[in-house]
Amino acid sequence: MRTLTVGHALFAATLIALGILGLITRDFTVVWQPVPTSVPAREFLIYLCALVSLASGVGLLWRRTAPAAARLLLGYLLAWLLIFRLPGLLHSLGVDVYWAACRTAAVASAAWVLYAWLASGQEPRRLGFVGGVGGLRIARALYGMAIIPFGIAHFEYLKQTVTLIPAWLPAHAALAYFTGGAFIAAGIAVLTGVFARLAVVLSALQMGLFLLIVWIPIVARGQVSAFQWGETVVTWVLAVSAWMVADSYRAAAPSTLRHPAGSLPVNGPKATD
Repeated sequence: MRTLTVGHALFAATLIALGILGLITRDFTVVWQPVPTSVPAREFLIYLCALVSLASGVGLLWRRTAPAAARLLLGYLLAWLLIFRLPGLLHSLGVDVYWAACRTAAVASAAWVLYAWLASGQEPRRLGFVGGVGGLRIARALYGMAIIPFGIAHFEYLKQTVTLIPAWLPAHAALAYFTGGAFIAAGIAVLTGVFARLAVVLSALQMGLFLLIVWIPIVARGQVSAFQWGETVVTWVLAVSAWMVADSYRAAAPSTLRHPAGSLPVNGPKATD
């Protein structure tokens, strides 16, 4: 059970946790929400999403099943984007609509990184358009496009953002503007390739700080609302997904997953930008 990076392991563990949570609550977890109540076979979809998360997470932890798990997860997430997210964007650009779409896209970008590394079982440079270096570029671009609206939402919901900042921190409005601007700047940096790796790392750090400073203290106090619990889980998922994308700038395709005997070292040839 060897993994390429800590990000890979955390991403897989997060998928497993989401799958278990979906089965326990018998509801869509934050990766898949919202889903209209009018959708046919909604209960079936709930269990399907949970099982896809669980199976993908477990599969990513094993050498022989990791490529298939990455392919399953990426395909399912992209299908979810096309069926449940893009139609909503064609009708409305409200915060709730684009936030849900960008949240799914950010997780899909992490899945695409793993697909580019693992799916074909070949060297990264030989995987073609959706794998290898080409796939990594698409995954990073998807991530860059996804986090720009995160920043825009900070400006659209400035008052709500300010209220979440702990009282012991100064200049709440300035911090809200700064964090929103940081997401937008990071997204542009990723899309243009200017300090892209640094931008992804800092965006992951920013999400991690949100979790540590804002949401964990709220959860620790107890009596957590459904919204607060959902945002806590969302922030964790997004931070881990960002970590996975950040790993793509420094890590190569996992040699132990490419070669059955695991004869080559884990840190093989570098994957380029």
